Amino acid sequence: MKIGDRVVYPMHGAGEVACVEEQEVGGEKKSYYVLKLPMGNLKLMIPVDKVEEIGLREIIDESKLEELKEVLGGDTELSQGSWNKRFHATLERLKSGDILEVAAVVRNLTRQHVRKKISSGERRLMELSRQILISELTYVLNKNSDEVTELVDKIVLKDENISGQTDDSSD
Repeated sequence: MKIGDRVVYPMHGAGEVACVEEQEVGGEKKSYYVLKLPMGNLKLMIPVDKVEEIGLREIIDESKLEELKEVLGGDTELSQGSWNKRFHATLERLKSGDILEVAAVVRNLTRQHVRKKISSGERRLMELSRQILISELTYVLNKNSDEVTELVDKIVLKDENISGQTDDSSD
């Protein structure tokens, strides 16, 4: 991983590696990646030696967009069990860092919220999952967050395609 790489931090979303800093913690010097996350204007410091454990990963490439679109536009999974069980199952999906899991959470909670209001805890998870997904897609699609939000909503609510492009690409 190097400065300028675009990465995803599970539960926070996508950002760029701004720099590597050394900090002394408990009398020991450690190297940290400094991530700048545009959504929420956050700056996170990730210990270089904990990257894999934390689940930091590169953003997806465009080849994964079709699969992502299928998940967003796919059938709604209805959660079973108590609110508490549903909440924790959803939270685990988000913690996985897998964009397809995050997309499924976005799809399911957004549709449930449109059909009938969801609990405040589930609404927070819906907002968090949308932020994580949209932050990554802003980089992948090179669009602003409002444009990406509109595209995601169109797919989740059964419209248009995620690339927002026509078939006249000049590859």
